[in-house]
Amino acid sequence: MDTHDTWGVLNPMQGCVAQCGYCYLKDLGLTGTRPVELATPTEAVRLLLAHPHYRRDKPYALYTCTDALATPTNREHLTGLLRALVAEQVRNPVCIITKFHVPDDVIGEIYAARAAGLPVVVYLSYSGLGRDVEKGVHHGRLRDNFPRLHAARIPVVHYWRPALPQNSDPESMAWMLDWAARWAECSVTVGLKVKPGARQQAVDLWPALADPGLDLHSAEAIWPAPARDFFADIPERYAHHPIYETNSCALAYVLGRADRANVHGTPTCTDANRCPVGQRGRCMVELAVRAPLTEGELRAELVRSGLGHLPYTWDASSRALTLDGPVEMRDQHHLAQALTVTVRAPRADAEAMWSGKAAGGRLLVIPTTTGREPLCES
Repeated sequence: MDTHDTWGVLNPMQGCVAQCGYCYLKDLGLTGTRPVELATPTEAVRLLLAHPHYRRDKPYALYTCTDALATPTNREHLTGLLRALVAEQVRNPVCIITKFHVPDDVIGEIYAARAAGLPVVVYLSYSGLGRDVEKGVHHGRLRDNFPRLHAARIPVVHYWRPALPQNSDPESMAWMLDWAARWAECSVTVGLKVKPGARQQAVDLWPALADPGLDLHSAEAIWPAPARDFFADIPERYAHHPIYETNSCALAYVLGRADRANVHGTPTCTDANRCPVGQRGRCMVELAVRAPLTEGELRAELVRSGLGHLPYTWDASSRALTLDGPVEMRDQHHLAQALTVTVRAPRADAEAMWSGKAAGGRLLVIPTTTGREPLCES
C-alpha cells in the first residue's frame, strides 16, 4: 500500500505482462513479467483497513503495479477483491486503471459492486501510442471498452497519458478525443513523468530529453509543446466534455464531490482544467462553508501519521502546511488527502517518486515536432 498525489494505492498483485516504454515499473523489473500475488483479496482488504493511512472517504486506485485486466489470474483476483470490499462494507471510491479488454463478466462484477454501494470508476488509459511504445496492448480492444462500459452505466475516465512527441500531432489527438468524448465522463491529460534513476528510460522514448540542462526529476510532468498548444486552443465541439490535468478534480466531478485537494481557484483550476460551470459552483459553495481546520486536528493527524516530531508552519488562510524537514512523498500526499490541505516539505534524499502537482511540481514544456505522421491505430 502507498499514497500517490490523488489516491491511496492497493497492490496485492505486482508485475505486468505489458512492456510500456514509459512505465515507472520498468526499472524495477516489473514489466514484461508474470504478475505475482502478494496478498489474497481477503488479506488485502484486511491490510487496507488496518493501515495507518486508511481513511473512509479516501479514493483508492487498485493494482497500480500491474494491470488488473491483463491476465485471467489478475481478473479473478480483481473480482475477488471487489467482492471482499463489498463484504466489509467499504465505501471508498475505487479506481481501476487499465489498457486491456474488460470482459463482460468483469463488467458484470463491477456493476454488481457499484449496486452494492462500492463506488467503482474505470480509468481507460488510452493515449494513441503505438505498439512500439505500449508493447502487448491491443488498442482496438481498448477502444471498444468505452461504449461497453458506458452501456453498463459504469463511469469511465479517459486517462490520456503520457503525452509524448509520438502521440501529439493534432490530427491523432482529435481522433482520440472524438471517440473518448462520446462515452467517457471526462478526460485526464498527463505529461511524461520521470522519477529519479529513470532518465535514460525517458531519453530512449524522447531523445530531446538528453539535454543535461533539463531538470526532469523535479518536473510535475514533461509535455511536448504541440500537445500543450492543442489543449490551449481546443475545438469548440468538445465544449461539453470536461478535460482535467488533475485526477483529484476529475474524480470530484465524477463522484459529485467538491475539490478536496486545494485546487479550486488556483491557476490549474482556472487556466488548465476545462471544468463545467456546475462543478465549479459545487466547489465554490462547499468550500465556502467548510469548517476551518483547528490546530488540534492538525496536530492529531501529524501524530497519527508518525510525523508529530516535525516542526511546521500552518497558514489557515491558504490551508497550506509547511513541514520543516524532509518527508517522503507518500506521507506528504497522505496528509494532504487526510486534511484537505496543501503540504510542502523538503524532498527526502532517497525519494524515488517524481514531484507531483500536489507537492509543488511544475510543468516542463519542450519545443518539438511530433514524432510521427498521424497514426490512428485501430
